Amino acid sequence: MDDPDGRLCVRGQASDVWFLAGTHGGPARRQCTLPAGTPIAFPLVNLTASKGDCDTFMGSAGGSATLDGKALDPERLDGTPVKGRGPGALACGLWVRMDPLPPGTHTLSFKGSSGSFSTSVDYRLEVADR
Repeated sequence: MDDPDGRLCVRGQASDVWFLAGTHGGPARRQCTLPAGTPIAFPLVNLTASKGDCDTFMGSAGGSATLDGKALDPERLDGTPVKGRGPGALACGLWVRMDPLPPGTHTLSFKGSSGSFSTSVDYRLEVADR
């Protein structure tokens, strides 16, 4: 997502999960305010492609994430069909899903890479009271 500082983080959000964006490559520092009680998901690194391209991409995919200094465990998605992207389009990557955060300020940092592609994002998250 092209959101250099987080001001676009509220656009297009679903009511049941809050998605945080990675980058198209390189670093980003963002601030985002989100509602209490909403689970969060974000990619360490991801791609939408054919099965062969996803296999190659995932062969070297790696990354890490921390929330308030504590490590988070990513989930590996090797190829999930994507509606509206044509036959055979798959989404693959390393993702983190988190339970809702308590109200207050939180620091989230994540980075990922595959082949020559790399990304890193630092978020300052403000979770609003209900």
